[in-house]
Amino acid sequence: MDHTNINNRYFFRWFLNKWSNEPLFSTAVALIIMIILQTFVLGFDYDSFGHWFQSWINNWINILRNNAGTGIIALGMTFVIMTGGIDLAVGSTLVATGAFSMVLLDSGTNGILGKLGLLGVPAFVVTILFVLLFGYLLGLLIGVSVTKGNVPPFIATLGAMMIFRSVTQHFMQGYNPKLPMEFLQIASFKIGNYMIMPIIYWLVIAYILYYVSKRTTFGRQIIAVGSNEKAAKLSGVHVNKVKLRVYALMGILVSIAAIIQVSRIGSMDFSNAGRGLEMDAIAAAVVGGTSMMGGRGFILGTVFGMLIIAVMNNLLNLFGVPPFLREAFKGFIVIGAVLLQRKEKTS
Repeated sequence: MDHTNINNRYFFRWFLNKWSNEPLFSTAVALIIMIILQTFVLGFDYDSFGHWFQSWINNWINILRNNAGTGIIALGMTFVIMTGGIDLAVGSTLVATGAFSMVLLDSGTNGILGKLGLLGVPAFVVTILFVLLFGYLLGLLIGVSVTKGNVPPFIATLGAMMIFRSVTQHFMQGYNPKLPMEFLQIASFKIGNYMIMPIIYWLVIAYILYYVSKRTTFGRQIIAVGSNEKAAKLSGVHVNKVKLRVYALMGILVSIAAIIQVSRIGSMDFSNAGRGLEMDAIAAAVVGGTSMMGGRGFILGTVFGMLIIAVMNNLLNLFGVPPFLREAFKGFIVIGAVLLQRKEKTS
């Protein structure tokens, strides 16, 4: 009995130490708990285990597919926050790049590529390349404002958020482009009986950025800049160049998410698309252990964090919580995560 009590105390101390000092561990445990809770909420009232399991899988695929675009943006947000910055313009950048892709591909009389006689797969390839370039330029523009203009990231991206959306809405008002059905296969192509292409894109990008963060000089420079900018300069790191690259990468990732969303839905609401996207991306990164003070971040943690946000949204929907109150839960999660980070820093 004494041995049992000793083992229990040892396990409790070990668990508390891991929970307090290892963000990936605490995020993974929280995710497991939420998945268990979600499983019970979904219920077990099915004819057979096979039927229940199929329903469970379908629910998860829907969750992952619907959040894949946001998950991709959250990965870029992780790098931005690691440098000590923030990007509030991701939703508006999504709208701008999504609108640009639709203008290029419009199968009506106003389609730019159609007027040039470029159709089918060649048009899709050109569109993707141009949209990625456009996203890169928008991200670079924000990066130049932050580095060359010395504008605080919060102000620079807040201004960009208003500019990108309002300009897009101005040029797209009254214009309803139609996309070729074949383009929709980018997100809707089935593997087996499941439309999981957005999930695959998300996981592939997550792996690439995980490798970049762990195994490349660029990844180490991001951490150095966020940890101590002056020390990074003294050690030979070109701080402004690192920040420029991070914001440009953010623009590229948002443009990828825009292509996925346009090809998945076939249209875009230029007034409302992407609203609150920055909140979800920041929440996923912070919940996953990325420090708002910069210098620390985990790509795998952001993936876990995005899954926690996605499962939470699903649970709130299952519980019938009004949509407007769901944002309050995300706000509490972000504040709680930041408070835990401050506690870690002072302990």
